Amino acid sequence: MSKHVLDMYNYHYWANKKIFDRLKELPNDVYFKEINSIFPTISNVITHIYLTDYVWLDVISGKSMKEAMGFANSIGEQTKSIGIEEMETSYLNLSKRYIDILIMEDNEEPIVVDNPYAGGLETSISETILHIVTHGSYHRGNIAAMLRQQGYQSVMQDYGLYLYDKEK
Repeated sequence: MSKHVLDMYNYHYWANKKIFDRLKELPNDVYFKEINSIFPTISNVITHIYLTDYVWLDVISGKSMKEAMGFANSIGEQTKSIGIEEMETSYLNLSKRYIDILIMEDNEEPIVVDNPYAGGLETSISETILHIVTHGSYHRGNIAAMLRQQGYQSVMQDYGLYLYDKEK
């Protein structure tokens, strides 16, 4: 297990938790309110992050990307409609599965991804975790912009702040 890989994933979890906590402070309709943005609702963004994390967990666990994407697609609509608390619980459960894998696996061991859209790729769990973290950061930025559009502030979730919080 690489401490750095685990730390990056912990940052991703921490940043998502910051967003969940902020969303729970706001009126309930903010999560499902349709706005003109990159995603129609914040719920859709959270669902996208969650389902992408789910797909990659299945891939690093040995499933084909096609199989993993098929399952994610089958639960996608249902996941968009659940409330923020239930979504947070689902995400917590997913994160526990990630941690279990990250503490047990050789994170530099090659894995082969057969992406139905992009083709084959030899990569590693550590590179996949970096992708998951940057993907989540990008979309948490979408959420911050969508909150601004609705007249609300987001919350700081930079890696540097995570490092300070981790030391406490």
